[in-house]
Amino acid sequence: MSNELRSFLSLSYGELEDLNLNAKEQRKNRVAAHKIQEERLKYLTDTKEIKAVTVLFSDLEGRLHMLDYDKKFLVKSYDNLTFDGSSIRGFTAQRESDLRLGIDWSAFYWGPSDIFGTGKVLVFGEVIDKQGTPYSADMRGVLKGFAHDLHQKHGYTLNAANEIEGFIFAGTDAERRFPQTGKFEYVNTGGYYHSLPGDPLRTFIDTTAEVQRAMGFENEKDHPEVAPSQFEINYGYGEVIAAADQIQLYKLICREVATKMGMTASFLPKPVVGVNGSGMHTNISISKDGKNIFWDPKGEEKLAGFAWDFVDRILTHGNDICLLMNSSVNAYRRLDPHFEAPNQIKASAVDRGSMVRIPIGNEKSSRVEVRSVAPDANPYLVLYSIFKSGLDGDTAKIDNLRQAQRYLPDNIYTAIENFRNSTWTTKLLGEDVKARFADLKQASADRCPRLLGTFVKAQEVQFHHEVYNQFLWNQF
Repeated sequence: MSNELRSFLSLSYGELEDLNLNAKEQRKNRVAAHKIQEERLKYLTDTKEIKAVTVLFSDLEGRLHMLDYDKKFLVKSYDNLTFDGSSIRGFTAQRESDLRLGIDWSAFYWGPSDIFGTGKVLVFGEVIDKQGTPYSADMRGVLKGFAHDLHQKHGYTLNAANEIEGFIFAGTDAERRFPQTGKFEYVNTGGYYHSLPGDPLRTFIDTTAEVQRAMGFENEKDHPEVAPSQFEINYGYGEVIAAADQIQLYKLICREVATKMGMTASFLPKPVVGVNGSGMHTNISISKDGKNIFWDPKGEEKLAGFAWDFVDRILTHGNDICLLMNSSVNAYRRLDPHFEAPNQIKASAVDRGSMVRIPIGNEKSSRVEVRSVAPDANPYLVLYSIFKSGLDGDTAKIDNLRQAQRYLPDNIYTAIENFRNSTWTTKLLGEDVKARFADLKQASADRCPRLLGTFVKAQEVQFHHEVYNQFLWNQF
């Protein structure tokens, strides 16, 4: 059937950027939810060229799920969208499988039709249990409630920006084929900042950056990274929920663009031994009444005492929350000190091996950078655990806490043990969700060789939570 007969929505990249930036501004200004809902429903009703709405949500491990609803059905039934929670790893048991999806109308995106298809728009959903309350294992909802309460009680706005590294490999589905091939094939070997115009890596970066720009990411810079075929595409700060949503969209966009180019975008933390791994450096700050309260021009490294207290609590709970920030078997290959790995539980303005770095900043950009985060971690869980620990956690009575000789685990089994034994992670997640998460990580670990060894094993890719085949997993 010809596109002319279909007449589905297909906007220019410039039009998309205007729409997405306007929606982003509404979100930033905290326009009342009912006003945004009314506006979006009217837009969907009036825009005949829209055929479907893609609703996105994430499971406990951070894997993105998408459901397409017919536009007319969604407009009539947006308050009663049910789905089978028992089909989602880490959600409900079969006997209590019914969950609902609410719509977060503020998290509404117009995507390029050449990437997402014509006649579609995207919106993030909120998982709701049978009682009509936010579902405890939906970490997006947990983070949103936490951020809302802090704004109501203290006037705080939690801000984040993530530097997400990844690899581009030749061929589609390179991760799924890894058990057969035993290797990943680079598309570029230029290295840091070096990629010729028009080569596959540069073309991928340019195309992905264009899509992000159209979707209101407000890009800053992009470049090849240190390892062959590695990339990083940076964009601006955002309020914490919008920032976490953008991480999920960033990875989705990268994968879509790469697939259309006959390649694979991989966010395995260390897919190739012998070169630098991929991280998700997480830059955070807190503002109040429009002012960055991490900034103090007279403070140590120009950080306020409030920010240093925040850092001290993160360092105190570094081992407790390591599993949340490095949640796969493969992530512990990245925590290798030979490749600038941030595995030291200390804070530094200069040492990139530190778990926490204090970047150069001014009143606007002053921030704390948590470096020991893998790009495959659940972004909502990562940001919740960092902000909650930094604000409400304990401070260890350790001499010279910020420079003490302590290290993060070098394997997932130790990380799981630390996580299970920690009283702080119980306070953080509650006993039920904590146990579910630990059991998921244990199951993944037990399907892989216990010792990492010197080369990437097929199982650590095959049973990775962002890669696994559900049919294959269920055979165990």
